[in-house]
Amino acid sequence: MTGLHDPTYDVDKIQVLEDIDAVRKRPGMYIGSTGPEGLLQMVYEVVDNSVDEALAGYCTEIEVTIHEDKRVTVRDNGRGIPVGIHPETGIPTVELVLTTLHAGGKFESGGYKVSGGLHGVGVSAVNALSESLVIEVHWRDGKVYRQEFERGRKKTELIQVGETKTTGTTVTFLPDRQIFGEIHYNFSKLSHRLQELAYLNSGLTIHFDNRLADVRRTFRAEGGVVAFVRELATGKEPLHPEPIYLAEDRGSQSVEMALLFTDAMDEEVFTFANNINTREGGTHLTGFRSALTKVVNDYAREKRLVRQDEEALPGEAIREGLVAIVSVKLAQPEFEGQTKTKLGNPGIRTFVEDVIREQLGQYLAKNPGVARAVVEKSLSAHRAREAAAKARKLVRRKGALFAGSLPGKLADCTSDKPEESELFIVEGDSAGGSAKQGRDRTFQAILPLRGKVLNVEKARLGKLLDNQELRAIITALGTGIREEFDISALRYHKIILMADADVDGAHIRTLLLTFFYRNLRPLIEQGHVYIAKAPLYLAYRHQTRKYLYSEEELRTLLEGTDGYTVRRFKGLGEMNPEELWETTMNPKSRILLRVTVRDALEADEVFTTLMGADVARRRDFIRENAHRVAALDI
Repeated sequence: MTGLHDPTYDVDKIQVLEDIDAVRKRPGMYIGSTGPEGLLQMVYEVVDNSVDEALAGYCTEIEVTIHEDKRVTVRDNGRGIPVGIHPETGIPTVELVLTTLHAGGKFESGGYKVSGGLHGVGVSAVNALSESLVIEVHWRDGKVYRQEFERGRKKTELIQVGETKTTGTTVTFLPDRQIFGEIHYNFSKLSHRLQELAYLNSGLTIHFDNRLADVRRTFRAEGGVVAFVRELATGKEPLHPEPIYLAEDRGSQSVEMALLFTDAMDEEVFTFANNINTREGGTHLTGFRSALTKVVNDYAREKRLVRQDEEALPGEAIREGLVAIVSVKLAQPEFEGQTKTKLGNPGIRTFVEDVIREQLGQYLAKNPGVARAVVEKSLSAHRAREAAAKARKLVRRKGALFAGSLPGKLADCTSDKPEESELFIVEGDSAGGSAKQGRDRTFQAILPLRGKVLNVEKARLGKLLDNQELRAIITALGTGIREEFDISALRYHKIILMADADVDGAHIRTLLLTFFYRNLRPLIEQGHVYIAKAPLYLAYRHQTRKYLYSEEELRTLLEGTDGYTVRRFKGLGEMNPEELWETTMNPKSRILLRVTVRDALEADEVFTTLMGADVARRRDFIRENAHRVAALDI
């Protein structure tokens, strides 16, 4: 095989970058992105170091503070990062940890038995991507040490700055605006993660002080995963008073599980490995599901609650209404990829199966009332699923879930190719009329909605199908919903939610996203759902027209130049067809935000917070996320 020769490609073109330079050149390789997710990953990396101290039994309290100037402080009462001179490098160990990738206590068996941050690039990557980082260590010799860094490089030597009777580490850093641009933290995601860590580490207290929004929270869960399940099951009717707790510790690996069977229809089982949310499951989830199905079926047959000649109860029916947490901790976890969303260790499946067969089997034998309730609920769910499948087929034939007769107010496109077709779901008849006139009818369809749609967070299937606006969406899409969902029947590969850039518009978007998340989730998971970002202002001067999408853009424009006339758009309905096309519908100039479900557990909590009954919780969420109202992200 002969390749092409490039005379300019020589040894001097191969760069061996220093650790810090490598991180700054390709930050996405180390923290995922330079957007909001990357900023959160910076915080997580520092917090995870403190949590690892808790896992090792040395830390009971962590404080996370977001300062008014966007700096982040993470303080713990663990052992403190060692300050002595490292024998191989001749520099203080704390400096080595902060400036060298893969330097830490997580690669040797004596450092940490269990850890989430196994790649060893965490705090050094944070240092490399920070304008400034200051570390203070309260060390076991009774002294306080401090060192400062700037963009990953040492700014001061490690010096003693005081005396102390405690131990611990405090890290304060400011993400580098040269890399991240404007700094906006997603407080709901951060708050959720901190609460999650408190649940998964019973006895650990985490304080969160968000000074930007003046919101303070303390997360402490003595009940651990049992308390976690209770929280997740809020609003559901349990079949038994307390969650079933199963646990086993075998040194190199341990598992904690909490299960609560409820009368709900959805299954909510979430898995973790070394405190990491394994969103894609893995071997621990496989073991949990298979053993649970076997234990319940064995009990049902032994107690003659099902006939011997009947088929075994399917796992889906047994898990209907189940709220559960499966948390495993192991010395050498094998994750699929840097994202750590799927656990691959084959031995953990057998371990989880053994624990469930032994402990859940004993629990059901000792609690026959609970066991009977679980079996009867499973039988009822199985029969209801079979009946519902027949009913849905009948409903589809009648047209409620089938796209045979499209809704009358749908202005369809002429293209019959789903991959190039777009459906705009538009708030209001006025904006819908402008959109119909301004669109490119060859590939853009318009479905106007009147008023706010049904809050499906609190509605069953029958009520949902009775709602005219939601039924119009289902019919237009052509996929059916829930168990009858068929993505191959999707008529538009881009579904674009277009609502006003105000609080009412955000509420309507949230209602629609709740509907999609609960009933058409694969459309979100496979990237078919978008939010159209509408402009807030039109600034014009002579023949120059500028559309502005935020208060910040307007302020920057007016500070830089004078003489613009500014028009504020109160809603989409105020735009004429040409303006709506130019700003919000033209593929060459519009701004679309793709809706993603990065974490089903957090998304579930967001929807429960926004659409549920806890007013105080919803108020705090809105205060922390007001700046993101035009770019709601699941």
